[in-house]
Amino acid sequence: MRIDKFLNAVNLTKRRAIAQDMIVEGVVFINDKAVKASKNVAVGDVITLVYLEMTLRYEVLALPTIKSTPKSQQALYVKELV
Repeated sequence: MRIDKFLNAVNLTKRRAIAQDMIVEGVVFINDKAVKASKNVAVGDVITLVYLEMTLRYEVLALPTIKSTPKSQQALYVKELV
C-alpha cells in the first residue's frame, strides 16, 4: 500500500491530500529515509512524521484491506513509539 493512502486509511492524516502535501514537504520518513508518495509501506516499517513542535513515530503492525478504517481500530494497524 502506498504511504499516502496508508496515512489516510489508518487515520494518521484527515485527508489523502494532506498526506501528499506532507510528503512533498519532506516531513514523512520511512525507516529514517524521506519518501515519495509512491513508496510502499510494509509490516514492520517505522513511519516518522515531523511536525513543527513534535515528532511522532509509528510502527506498522498490519496493512488495512479497506479504504478507510474506523479511528477506534487504529491500534490494529499502527503502534506509536515513544
